[in-house]
Amino acid sequence: MDPAFIKQCADPALKPAIVQQFVSAVGSGDPLAVTVKSGGRLILVPKPRTPDEAMSIVRQYVGQAVVRVGVTQFPAGVGVKDTSEITSDLVEPCENLRKGSAMFAKILRIVRKWYGNPTGAEVFPQIFDDAVYAWNTGQFDGQGVFQAADPGGSVLEKDDKTGVVEAEPADAAPTETEAEPSNPNDVGGAGIRIDLSRIGGQK
Repeated sequence: MDPAFIKQCADPALKPAIVQQFVSAVGSGDPLAVTVKSGGRLILVPKPRTPDEAMSIVRQYVGQAVVRVGVTQFPAGVGVKDTSEITSDLVEPCENLRKGSAMFAKILRIVRKWYGNPTGAEVFPQIFDDAVYAWNTGQFDGQGVFQAADPGGSVLEKDDKTGVVEAEPADAAPTETEAEPSNPNDVGGAGIRIDLSRIGGQK
């Protein structure tokens, strides 16, 4: 994704590297992309060729199924009471990125608060992965993240080095963690281990 496009359109709360990783993890290269799921199953819909066709599909399914739209696969229908309120700016790339990145920034703040608002950059990859999972499922810690109140604050207090890593798909098989060396004899190759004992105020 073009850095100038990110700078112009993305929520300023997110660094460009985070926006890139967010879109890579959850988005689509097609600004007209519409994904419809019901009961966890993908519903095949015609590939829209124009914004009008895309919006027609959105209005047909929103309210009955989970509908995701555009470059960020933004959840259509969030915050609207009637389908007539859903406008074609959802398939306009800049507006879609603006809405999507702002929503993702809110989800990052929700997840970060759940972790006890840690300031160390080394915990950010886990927060990011959990936020991506919440974006894909719409849920985190039993609450609907799209409708949840924004807890405020920054995405990361010390965000000069976010340590963003590429997120795996939610259904990906478990892989080796950074904390465990691939070679059991390579003890010095272990990654950083994170002290989670202070999460939730525990000491």
